[in-house]
Amino acid sequence: MNFAGQTVIVIGGTSGINRGIAEAFAASGAKLAVASRSQEKVDDTVAALKAAGAQDAIGAAFDVRDPDAVAAGLKQFHDAYGDFDVLVSGAAGNFPALASEMSVNAFKTVIDIDLMGTIHVMKGAYPFLKRPGASIINISAPQSYLPYEGQAHVCAAKAGVDQITRTLSMEWGVEGIRVNSVVPGFIEGTEGAKRLAPTPDAGEALRRDVPLGRWGQPQDVANACLFLSSDLASYISGTVLAVDGALYQRGSGKFGQMMGEMLRSMKKG
Repeated sequence: MNFAGQTVIVIGGTSGINRGIAEAFAASGAKLAVASRSQEKVDDTVAALKAAGAQDAIGAAFDVRDPDAVAAGLKQFHDAYGDFDVLVSGAAGNFPALASEMSVNAFKTVIDIDLMGTIHVMKGAYPFLKRPGASIINISAPQSYLPYEGQAHVCAAKAGVDQITRTLSMEWGVEGIRVNSVVPGFIEGTEGAKRLAPTPDAGEALRRDVPLGRWGQPQDVANACLFLSSDLASYISGTVLAVDGALYQRGSGKFGQMMGEMLRSMKKG
């Protein structure tokens, strides 16, 4: 898992799971470039990546909903580092809402960030990918294959993300480019975890739902990304890999039902 001298791009890499991924590649000696909408977060993350052991680290602030800004930002990274060895696309948006109560614009917002943002990143990066040998990882979600009440927008967007992964693994595979998705489970310390489990009791209840008996850590997801980007995974492409302690083998389960009941209760109130 030595990425010394390799160029790794992490879109959305200034917070949560994506920052953990960037830090893991930094610790392995890679050159890092990160992007998000906040210049302040970009600056903070770049400094942290250098402290974590990155050969070098740079960043840019842009919105994945803007294809021209994405293309310009990725060109900036290529001008600095050359061809990309690894590209992680992880920008995402989410909020709970019943479809009947959700505005069209609210639905479109998640589609624009998660789905359109993914294709903007893929197309913007395409000219700069190392051939052969580049590894692309899209950070997906269980909503891509499990229906959740209150998540119609996310389910639609993430299903599209995984189909982009599968399709590009074929279209770009002939050029030696591998494309995979990673689906995180309940990851401790993230904004998503705070929304899912705002109290210690809620956190304990969710932990009991995980067959392996613990919350995931950002490093667990990062380890999967390191593996998928290494020579050990040189024949793995078009795969959607769950890193979830076997949680999603149980479907959306109690959590999916709980979200629907919560939203209907709010509607009545």
